[in-house]
Order: sequence, then C-alpha cells, then structure tokens
Amino acid sequence: MTLTDKRLLIVFSKNPVAGRVKTRLAATIGDHEALEVYETLRSITHREIAKAECARAVFYSDFVPESDLFMASGTQAFLQEGRDLGERMHQAFIEGFSLGFRSIVLIGTDCPDLTAFLINRSFEALESHDAVLGPARDGGFYLIGMKRPIPELFIGRKWSTCAVLRDSLKLLSELGADYDLLPALSDIDTMEDLEGSSLWLRH
Repeated sequence: MTLTDKRLLIVFSKNPVAGRVKTRLAATIGDHEALEVYETLRSITHREIAKAECARAVFYSDFVPESDLFMASGTQAFLQEGRDLGERMHQAFIEGFSLGFRSIVLIGTDCPDLTAFLINRSFEALESHDAVLGPARDGGFYLIGMKRPIPELFIGRKWSTCAVLRDSLKLLSELGADYDLLPALSDIDTMEDLEGSSLWLRH
C-alpha cells in the first residue's frame, strides 16, 4: 500500500465569491481586494498540497464548482455538510475514513506559511500519535489530523475563539489520546494579520 493509499489531505475551501470570503479583512480593504487576497491564499495552498505525499480532497462551503484550481491536480471534490464548522469538519473526517484512508489531515486555505514539508510531517506524526495539530497564533489551529474519528473534538464546540487550541488539547488529554504539535503559524483573517504576514512582504 502506497502513502497515497493510506494518507488523505482534506482542504476546506470557501467558494471564492466577493462579499463571502475574508469578511473581517474586507471591512478594511473592501470585498474585491479581500477576494484577491483569498484567491492568492488558495493558490499558495494549491501549490503546496500538490507536493505533499498523500491523496487529496477539497470540501467546498456552498457548492461544488464545475472547475477549480484544486480540481486540476486530481483532487476529489465534496460539499461540506453540517450546521457549524465543527460538524462540517467531523463529517469530512467520517467521509475520509469511510473511503478507507488510515491517516487524515485537514487544513484550511488561510495560512500562507503552511508548506508541503509540514503537511508531510503531520502525516509522519500520525504514525506514532493519535492526533496532530498545527497551532495558529490566534489561539486556534491551522491543521488537525487523526487516525480515527474523535467526535468530541468537533461536536458542540465554540469556534473562532482564542481558546480553541487550548480546549482541544485538554479534550485530547481527557480522552487519553496522545498528540503531536507542529510549529505555530499565523492565519490571515484581519488587516493586522495580513500586514504581519509573509504574503504582505510579497505584496
């Protein structure tokens, strides 16, 4: 069995529509500019996942488009299902495990410094740990990976708070699940995030 038979990388992507993406950033720079930033982030994510040693699936927020940059690399496409972010992530993991994958890692498209090296490292961590998380500097996480479903991590949780990572690690410890952590990186959600990012330096 090859690595791509065992490993699945799930990418959560919002459909790139002005006014529907990066709304906190758009409040400062406008809907059109925020969409351009989001498209740049998606392009960076696409470039890196294409180099990762795994199968790939993208889960879209509103609809599965007829064509998209992620589909160009042979990535499977699905629609996110669930009432909130936690349920949508949980259902995506369930879908992945039902397809027979043994290690699944889920990422978004908001982190310009997430590399194929770190994605591969997350899968390697799952060889000896139950879970792996990539801490985001805002208190959340930019990556989460598991070898089995852990619904407690997703169902009935509060999201978009500075305690998401801390509470997730506490839950894992209470469940007796060991975990590994990747280096802390920054998501881009606000103008402050953008100005402090590598993306701004390339601007």
